[in-house]
Amino acid sequence: MKYQLYREHQINCDIATVWGFFSNPENLSKITPKDMGFTVLSKNLDLAIYEGMEIDYTVSPILGIPMQWKTRIMQVDNQKSFTDFQAIGPYKLWNHFHEFIPNKDGVLMKDLVDYELPMGVFGTFAHSLFIKKKLENIFDYRYQVIEKMFNQC
Repeated sequence: MKYQLYREHQINCDIATVWGFFSNPENLSKITPKDMGFTVLSKNLDLAIYEGMEIDYTVSPILGIPMQWKTRIMQVDNQKSFTDFQAIGPYKLWNHFHEFIPNKDGVLMKDLVDYELPMGVFGTFAHSLFIKKKLENIFDYRYQVIEKMFNQC
């Protein structure tokens, strides 16, 4: 079964600063809860994000068990949007569209994640039991960290 997670966040900062932060994969660990054991493994990520870029991570979402995760950047529209897609990882499908819309107050950031779990009915059960809540908690944490990071811009 496919699911969707949608979030919006008004960031009171200029588009260049917001884009610079969110389009750098090394910053993802700064906005991910520590208990996820999220580590970026790829090196030389100081290049501007580009279509086809692949990023390797480890993440420990369940019982501290490390899992490999590789995302591929599928689409980039500079200072407007990008999409990361799971090439290897715990989901059957993970497609995360990031959109950045400048406005009079700074930038409205939108996240749209389409995802699907493996294991059929067991995946559906796990989603209702804990995975949906875990994802919501991750994005709630990101919201709080982003508020603290960008409220001084």
